[in-house]
Amino acid sequence: MKNQIHPAYGRVVFRDRSTGTMTVTRSTLVDRLREGSATVEVDGEALPVLDVDVTSASHPFWTGRGRVVDSEGQVEAFRRRYGKR
Repeated sequence: MKNQIHPAYGRVVFRDRSTGTMTVTRSTLVDRLREGSATVEVDGEALPVLDVDVTSASHPFWTGRGRVVDSEGQVEAFRRRYGKR
């Protein structure tokens, strides 16, 4: 590998804005986030934070709060409205 062409790779925190859950992971965003961004104390280490809008903790599909589309009712309404011509 060539020296000094790869981005820095380090620990960052992704925080869900709606639920407040935090996930510690590694990312190449570590350099961009350290420049004047908020930090969070995790295991005695100050880590940069990236706020995200949707994670598996708040997405309706993963939380079970998704709405069910009534496709059968829609088909029947279509048939009643237009029927066979």
